[in-house]
Amino acid sequence: MELLVASAIGILTAGGLYLVLRLRTFPVIMGISLLTYAVNVFLFASGRLTVGAAPVLRDGVTAYTDPLPQALVLTAIVISFGMTAVVVMIGLGAFLGSDDDHVDDQPEPKSEGTS
Repeated sequence: MELLVASAIGILTAGGLYLVLRLRTFPVIMGISLLTYAVNVFLFASGRLTVGAAPVLRDGVTAYTDPLPQALVLTAIVISFGMTAVVVMIGLGAFLGSDDDHVDDQPEPKSEGTS
């Protein structure tokens, strides 16, 4: 189980980094989303991977999972949703302003005849 989760985190991270290094707006946004998914799975896995265990300690329960990583993941999901919305709006504004979605565009120099 640990190998499967570690592999999933690695694949999400590798895919996210590959997309972030692209020079278009949409792949960069998708890469950031994949990286946040990788971080969420990592945080969730940090609370011990157990199947069928109680989420909190109760009477008669010997094995339980840590509820703190679950709360951290819920908070991270909300933050990543807001961050993705902001990045989409910035990318949309940049696309509508320049009719191009390249991330590293250099501004065109003004010619001497125009003001």
